[in-house]
Amino acid sequence: MNSAPVLPDGWRLHALDSVGSTNDEATRLAEAGAPEGSVVWAREQTGGRGRRGRRWASAAGNLYCSTVLRPDCTAQQAAEVGFVAALAVADLVRDGRAVRVKWPNDVLVEGGKLAGILPESSIGDEGRVEHVVLGIGVNVAFAPQLAEMRYPGAMLGGTIEAALEGLTVGLVHWLAVWRMKGFEAIRAAWLERAGPLGASVDVRLGEELVSGRFAGMDRDGALLLDTAVGSRRIVSGELLGRAA
Repeated sequence: MNSAPVLPDGWRLHALDSVGSTNDEATRLAEAGAPEGSVVWAREQTGGRGRRGRRWASAAGNLYCSTVLRPDCTAQQAAEVGFVAALAVADLVRDGRAVRVKWPNDVLVEGGKLAGILPESSIGDEGRVEHVVLGIGVNVAFAPQLAEMRYPGAMLGGTIEAALEGLTVGLVHWLAVWRMKGFEAIRAAWLERAGPLGASVDVRLGEELVSGRFAGMDRDGALLLDTAVGSRRIVSGELLGRAA
């Protein structure tokens, strides 16, 4: 039997066999005053969700966890946590396979989707963040292949416990970089792992589909796209083409 995961100093694990959503459970803990580094980990989720309300397949065998964070930042800056998380997930892959991050917070291994990242923030009356619940699902033992997925799945391998330990170590590291050096350091590290500049991509903006070439990410985390009619800055959308 696998031993219990060992988390970084000061982090606390809330381990569950099954839960509707680890994000919902972590939100309840955060609202009750749980400190930063409180991690909800479940063997399975019965109501897991991804970005834009999509279902996240959550059968036993993969990693499903949500972490309470308490950054001293504005609501706009809280969105930067997703890029921090993507770097921590990318660091889990140490077997020589090609790893790419895809805007805003996907991680691809040899073109297949390895993980889902869902940060959810609570904003106070003065526009400051009260807490961020950072939900992360990593394909460890199997890679779901769902009809609605735009990429094939990729699998990390190893044990769930090792993945959780590695992920939390990575989060501690990249959160420290973010806090000490600011988003520019995160942006630089993210761009090193992103797809090549000039790659053809499509971005869905509601009912609109914008085509162009990947031109990077600006200092506020917006996607930069070179289109036939000029450059475009996109703050919210779904990247469909592979900048990887």
